[in-house]
Amino acid sequence: MFCFQCEQTSKGEGCTKIGVCGKKPEVAALQDLLMYAVKGLSLVAVEARNVEIRDPEIDHFACEAIFSTLTNVDFDPNRFVELIHQAVKFRDELKAKVTAAGGEADFLDGPANFTPGSTLEGLVAQGETVGVKSDPNIDPDILSLRELLIYGIKGVAAYADHAKILGKTDDRIFDFIHEAMTASLNTDLGADDLVGLVLKCGEINLVAMEILDAANTGTYGHPVPTSVPLGAKKGKAILVSGHDLKDLEDILKQTQGKGINVYTHGEMLPCHGYPELKKYDHLCGHYGTAWQNQAKEFDAFPGAILMTTNCIQKPRDSYKDKIFTTGLVGWPGVAHIGDKNFASVIEKAQKLPGFTEDTEGKSVMVGFARNAVMGVAGTVIEAVKNKAIRHFFLVAGCDGAKPGRNYYTEFVEKVPKDCVVLTLACGKFRFFDQDLGDIGGIPRLLDVGQCNDAYSAVQIALALANAFECEVNDLPLSMVLSWYEQKACAILLSLLYLGIKDIRLGPSLPAFISPNILNVLVEKFNIMPIQTPDEDLKAILG
Repeated sequence: MFCFQCEQTSKGEGCTKIGVCGKKPEVAALQDLLMYAVKGLSLVAVEARNVEIRDPEIDHFACEAIFSTLTNVDFDPNRFVELIHQAVKFRDELKAKVTAAGGEADFLDGPANFTPGSTLEGLVAQGETVGVKSDPNIDPDILSLRELLIYGIKGVAAYADHAKILGKTDDRIFDFIHEAMTASLNTDLGADDLVGLVLKCGEINLVAMEILDAANTGTYGHPVPTSVPLGAKKGKAILVSGHDLKDLEDILKQTQGKGINVYTHGEMLPCHGYPELKKYDHLCGHYGTAWQNQAKEFDAFPGAILMTTNCIQKPRDSYKDKIFTTGLVGWPGVAHIGDKNFASVIEKAQKLPGFTEDTEGKSVMVGFARNAVMGVAGTVIEAVKNKAIRHFFLVAGCDGAKPGRNYYTEFVEKVPKDCVVLTLACGKFRFFDQDLGDIGGIPRLLDVGQCNDAYSAVQIALALANAFECEVNDLPLSMVLSWYEQKACAILLSLLYLGIKDIRLGPSLPAFISPNILNVLVEKFNIMPIQTPDEDLKAILG
């Protein structure tokens, strides 16, 4: 196997024996083969567009299939077998429609023609021939750009899938996914062509985040500043982790009146700010953090655990019997719920002891999305003009288990008291419970939301730039980002598409970025690796 799509990759180079995430070689090969199969499906889908054929079921399947290959989503080999065969089935059905419409559906050997093996072993063997290292003669810079494009597409597909769950879609997203997947097979494309596609991926990711924002706020209302307790209430308990708001809503509805308290974990913390979710009185608080203590937290949680989407470490045997997955998430030996009927989760919660007593803890504030922040824009602008606020820092991104992420805790602790920190995504759990005080009533630590709420952060920055009649790069704003997986790649591409410069990125730079491509990013966008908090603060503030 060879995989270098996440920040945690072995030795900062690539996982070759087993994934640091726990992914086994057979799963890595099946994921590679699924991506190959979807590329073949996309080749036909592009031809279908030429004869005005569009199949929403196929478009949505492509997003789900691509999303399933993200880091820490699906590790169940049997489910990949199903997805590979479904991709080929859709491909061949679409070919027949294209031919009937007078289109071109004849392809040379490759992903649009391959026949999947009939056994798991056969599929694994096929997957081992189509991975990242399948062409030993490819130019390393072309490979770098191609993989950057693919990982950006994976992030876009994830956000598009989240939005689809709440009924929001946009054909521009599907069209680009098929275009880009097809382009990744085109050996005639040079570096300039691929750079253009990479930046277009950033543009399309903005569309994906925008429709997801519309889906979330249209369904649950715009987030409002809300205090969330970090303690526990006596009683039976269910913990919901991951990203999907709809899953949280469903579990809240299905547990009403059953004497079960529902807690959030990780990226579900911002859900407490949504009016249509916070109205449930048994949504009682947040438990734990995100990555660094996840296994210990899941071990200690005395109730049932529901995992939605990704961001799960390899489950320990000690808590496998109380954990359930939904959506695309899958691990061998872990119960999966595909129909949103959470009766088994509720039954498990009722059998487990739950919390035996109330536990007092800190509280944290959430709900500072664009509407909340821009609602006090006048106060913020005045504070900047009278120098009460000197600088804004967006300290945001992914968390992870690899050492080096304490940088973000120390950085926030050392930010001067006349500066404001905006944060989002699970990276905030390195410092989310810090009491930074306020500046004239404006909290110095503003939680904008989940990783996809980077859209909100962008809108805040654009609104401030408009108010000050300047470009975003001229604002007293610095971005200090952490990355882990492919949604972070998509967000970074969106920022580059917008022309944002001087981004600091860590804890390490992507292994799939070649030295020459890194030089291009440095020259064009002045993107740079983090140093130490003291060095970076001095460089930014002088």
